[in-house]
Amino acid sequence: MAGQLVEIRDYTIEPQWWDAYRKWLVEDGAPVLKKKLDIIDFWIAGDIEAEVSGSDPRVSPHGQPQVCWIIRWESKAARDAGFGALLQDEEWQACWARHPNPNAYLQMNGRFMETV
Repeated sequence: MAGQLVEIRDYTIEPQWWDAYRKWLVEDGAPVLKKKLDIIDFWIAGDIEAEVSGSDPRVSPHGQPQVCWIIRWESKAARDAGFGALLQDEEWQACWARHPNPNAYLQMNGRFMETV
């Protein structure tokens, strides 16, 4: 559908927390979020190095994101309301309480794009 809004979220996690975060995401976080939001899917970094190019390639001092997930939304207003509701959801709050370190996010990036 032309004009569909998606939110692309990228996270860079502190290296010392990566294994614990990945376990939490795979076993707990992603399954709960997939029940609560219209998520296309989650992706996590493997062992293939990123390819960075262009006329001025710069990688963040934190490195490349290790997690990417994409959520479908009807509008930015629907997104804001949806995230607000998620933060109040008891199942999500319990899941978040099991997070190994909520402060391990070196960088979080959310981008909003429409289909062409």
